[in-house]
Amino acid sequence: MPGLVSVKSPPDSAPLQVSVPDAQRSEPVNSKPPSPLPKKLPSPSSSRSKFSPRKPPPETPTLDLNPNSDSALENPDLGPFLLKLARDAIASGEGPTRALDYALRASQSFERCAPADGEPSLDLAMSLHVLAAIYCSLGRFEEAVPVLERAIRVPDPPRGADHALAAFSGFMQLGDTYSMLGQVDKSIVSYEEGLKIQIEALGESDPRVGETCRYLSEAHVQAMEFDRAEELCKKTLEIHHVHSEPASLAEAADRRLMALICEAKGDYETALEHLVLASMAMIANGQDTEVAAIDVSIGSIYMSLCRYDEALFSYQKALTVFKSSKGENHPSVASVFAHLADLYHRTGKLRDSKSYCENALKIYAKPVPGATAEDIAGGLTEISAIYESVDEPEEALKLLQKAMKMLEDKPGQQSTIAGIEARMGVMFYMVGSYEEARNSFESAIAKLRACGERKSAFFGVVLNQMGLASVQLFKIDEAAELFEEARGILEQECGPFHQDTIGVYGNLAATYDAMGRVNDAIEILEYVLKLREEKLGIANPDFEEEKKRLAELLKEAGRTRDRKAKSLENLIDPNSKKTKKEVMKKWPSLGFRI
Repeated sequence: MPGLVSVKSPPDSAPLQVSVPDAQRSEPVNSKPPSPLPKKLPSPSSSRSKFSPRKPPPETPTLDLNPNSDSALENPDLGPFLLKLARDAIASGEGPTRALDYALRASQSFERCAPADGEPSLDLAMSLHVLAAIYCSLGRFEEAVPVLERAIRVPDPPRGADHALAAFSGFMQLGDTYSMLGQVDKSIVSYEEGLKIQIEALGESDPRVGETCRYLSEAHVQAMEFDRAEELCKKTLEIHHVHSEPASLAEAADRRLMALICEAKGDYETALEHLVLASMAMIANGQDTEVAAIDVSIGSIYMSLCRYDEALFSYQKALTVFKSSKGENHPSVASVFAHLADLYHRTGKLRDSKSYCENALKIYAKPVPGATAEDIAGGLTEISAIYESVDEPEEALKLLQKAMKMLEDKPGQQSTIAGIEARMGVMFYMVGSYEEARNSFESAIAKLRACGERKSAFFGVVLNQMGLASVQLFKIDEAAELFEEARGILEQECGPFHQDTIGVYGNLAATYDAMGRVNDAIEILEYVLKLREEKLGIANPDFEEEKKRLAELLKEAGRTRDRKAKSLENLIDPNSKKTKKEVMKKWPSLGFRI
């Protein structure tokens, strides 16, 4: 993780560490949830608190007062002494609970002994960082947040490098804590503030600034903010180009991240270029396992480009290396099996595809020691997508439910669980379990709102899907609200010409028509037709149907008597008097669809 080294402290001085024995805690301080990135999502750690206190803690302080009394907190020697006890308690295996008590009292002592002239106390800032790290080691992330918010207010960066380091460390640790709570938006805000302080202290071209830019770029990828992620990753590459040797490991890691960003933006050729350069750098450094991991990514890019023979070759290369270096039953092998299953499914070799799925599931069913729940859950999710594509939604549902269960108790997994719940909602919808579908979508939306992803395109798509489930349950007013919110988000994130946005327009027009709001439905249909005529072209087969439907609505709106609200059954119920075929003929693209 990037650091900002104080000019008053040796660069190689040992940083303050808070590590808790596994037997005494449920989650390690430095545990990190999974990520689609080459580097995992950040987690709270006190390792960024590398600045030294102004007064080193005495080994044997002379205390005039009982250290357990409140009045003793005013003794200036007590704070360093208690902080040392907190660190010793962890190192000796006493566990974080006792260390927490020491750290709490240490921070209280530093608070009371703060200089009378109001000078910021770096001792207090450090003790708060340690206290927050102990809270995180106990899984009490919510309690760590106010502690860190207090810590970042203590230093005054213009006073010098030590203060800048304290502020930088506080913002980065606060961002990590927010990420563990799944609050990605707040996490990014904290990281951005930390980066600003670091740039002011070190300059824009310092290698440590490059590390922070890369760290922040990964966070933006997690939030699906790919433009900002690309900007930061480019800056990282520029800095490493100046300070690192050609084909360095740092450059290879940067290029893997840039490839991920380019792939997410649909720029597959550029992504492939970055991956090839990263692979060459790893080969030069003798990193065979990393080369195999890059080969898997290269195979996925070839798949996106429909270059299936080259994709197959890349996957087979990776599979050979993983089997020889990690063993036949390692999750990395299962992951390649899942990619091969997808490849064979796309090329129509369904028997081979199913065979590879089964082989992967056998490995995930009996994982080797050291396999993480996050890796297994990710693999199960990938295989479920294949079962979904071959019209086996029940099997896909089982895998998704198993994956979600494995992640339920893991911190920082709210966004991942929300994505799984959204997929489950689609599966429930496909099998006609509309109540379960709506509940899954509702739960996913609640998590995405809490994570700060309420403005992402994915959030808009999930809103649209929940609206469709609500329609099937005849909750038409709720559906209209969901479609309206989805429209606003997708217009902002994707633009009005995107297919997802146009799909929401159609669903909203159908809903308004069902509610008797003919004029609103007409307004939307006129807008959609105008988009097609002026921007998208009229060759789309939906154009004529949309035009025909608009003519019908205009004719109905011109009647002298009020038009009765159209029954929902006539729009969506396959058992209504009008058959499903007749309904779809009337609403081929403007009817409700998922």
